[in-house]
Amino acid sequence: MKIPRKSTKQKTLLLSVLIVSSALLAATAAVHRTVAWENGGGGTIPQTPATFSNYEVAGNPFQGGSVGVTCPNNAMTCQNTEAEPAIRADRSGNFYGSSENVFCVIGGDCGGTWAYKSTDGGSHFTTLPLPDSISSGNLPPGCTDKCTSLGFSPAGGDTDLAVAPKKNLNGFYNIYVASLATTPPLANIYVSTSKNGGASWFLNPTGATVPVDDREWAAADGANKVCISYHGYGTTNNIFVDCSLDGGTTFTTLANAFDLGHVAFFAGYNNVIGNLAIDPHNHFIYQVFSSINNDPGELLSCNISCHVHTVWISVSIDGGVTFTGYKVYNNPDTTVDYGHQFINVSVDNAGNVYVVYDDNHNMFYSFSTNFGRSFSGPFQVNKTPSNTAIFPWSAAGNAGQLDIVWYGTSFYDGRPPDNYPSTAAWYVYFAQNLNALTPNSPFTQVAASGIIHYGGVCEAGVTCSGNRDLLDDLGVAASPTTGKAAIIYTSDQYLNTAAEPATRRTSGSYVCTAALTNTVDCSHTDIAIQTGGSTVNQKPYHFEVDDEDFEEMDLKSDGGHQPHNELDIANTGNIAINQFDVAINGLPWTIAWSSSFPVQPGQTATSSTTNVPLGLVLAVGSIYPVTITAKLADGTTETRTINALYSLGPGIGL
Repeated sequence: MKIPRKSTKQKTLLLSVLIVSSALLAATAAVHRTVAWENGGGGTIPQTPATFSNYEVAGNPFQGGSVGVTCPNNAMTCQNTEAEPAIRADRSGNFYGSSENVFCVIGGDCGGTWAYKSTDGGSHFTTLPLPDSISSGNLPPGCTDKCTSLGFSPAGGDTDLAVAPKKNLNGFYNIYVASLATTPPLANIYVSTSKNGGASWFLNPTGATVPVDDREWAAADGANKVCISYHGYGTTNNIFVDCSLDGGTTFTTLANAFDLGHVAFFAGYNNVIGNLAIDPHNHFIYQVFSSINNDPGELLSCNISCHVHTVWISVSIDGGVTFTGYKVYNNPDTTVDYGHQFINVSVDNAGNVYVVYDDNHNMFYSFSTNFGRSFSGPFQVNKTPSNTAIFPWSAAGNAGQLDIVWYGTSFYDGRPPDNYPSTAAWYVYFAQNLNALTPNSPFTQVAASGIIHYGGVCEAGVTCSGNRDLLDDLGVAASPTTGKAAIIYTSDQYLNTAAEPATRRTSGSYVCTAALTNTVDCSHTDIAIQTGGSTVNQKPYHFEVDDEDFEEMDLKSDGGHQPHNELDIANTGNIAINQFDVAINGLPWTIAWSSSFPVQPGQTATSSTTNVPLGLVLAVGSIYPVTITAKLADGTTETRTINALYSLGPGIGL
């Protein structure tokens, strides 16, 4: 985050930049089909505390040899000067990380955004070519050894990362790295795309349609769709979402995340942005943020820069053409502020939505089983010794299985973290709940790192007057193949070990020394990889719904209906399944299966039908409960209920 939320500007609602959502909706009648998912998954899955190993990745802008370096190693070449990192995993279990050069953010000496890849589940990361640096022939004037053959980068701030959920035509998952422009500052958002596993990048310097941007986020869908969200700082801090259907080459869909019913409350520098997420199964887009409650009296009394005591989520079910805002949690104490770097949203494999947020003291989460329309919570996550918990990030796995990370310390006395004493020791904390859809279910909590910082942690972006060594966020991802977590985070501690060496300049002198520990000169990016404990890929049921498409194919709006349903169910147990019985809204649903029965363990049954039960009243946008009962070969049965949202069928280009 480069520009603070608070401003002395008067509140002016520039409705001309609301992107005329209603006109776009009228022009795009077709909405992509919706996948419904099971909302079970809570209750009794046992969980054991995780264990982690830690090491530093390579990304030294003072030395040109970091690209291609694999870490950890014993050569002391795993040195970097990066912070505020992001991490994601692809469907094959590879991890990708990115991080921004702190000397670009704080010192003005840019080497751009760095990127890393692990092909062995996080045990090692190799530094990739820099996503958004231009050639070494374009070095800035007065460049010293701070700017090596890596070249000058016009971008590098507030990096975020996205990985496509489907492979491209060449058999790779597209990787997207988004960064704020640094030359000139905040002019636009750079989106770099790799279509070959990170070996090379294509750079689009104009990812944002609305200029003057801050704190961008990225999320991917299909093989070639990527969306970015950002604050349009020059337009009263609206949150805009731009989407590309061609792998980031062009961004053709633009929408305001604030719907017309709420924009007056959210705009006017009256919101704090959170991240962007896309459910790859149903293609719903989720944007979280904090603001005030939708109370006209509160808006009138505070004018601008109110306390953002209400957590919101904007949901798009039409591929990013329009958004509708829903309330996650409103704290009646209007002096509370949420969004402390940053509110975070994640979606599990069953389509359940989790929002994580903190109040500068405790960490909370809320969950939704109906596509973000309503939420349960808040439920506290952290416990002693993390008496302070800030900078949340989450990764969801199978239904009800959730990992959350944050920066935490045992110190708390009511003051903001920026003013904490030098004795306050900060760690990376990891909490896991495999029954997160059960209210008040417990988390296991461990420190996933050693001490990463002492003292105050400023959260005011470039307006910070205190210590900003940790910058503004960290990240966690869970491997789809093993379920193990990989955490990417910042430390400003001098260790100078084989796993975490101190950074040197080209001349051999140190950037980070023992005397400079706990300063920005020692800020660097580390990895914590899970080595033991329970994971978020537990399969406690005999079957899982992999796909449920329930859509309206009649786009004539003449009152007629042409329903279409597809259903894929995987046998995740160890017993054959002889039959599936399905009901919708309590009515038996006759479905023909293209797969033969019995369905053996590991196999999937598929179906497609254009019929619905007599008496079922269809309405686009309505949610219907679908009950599935499996009859197992041993004579037992298992029943699960999912939610299906009836939507207009296909039209978003996937």
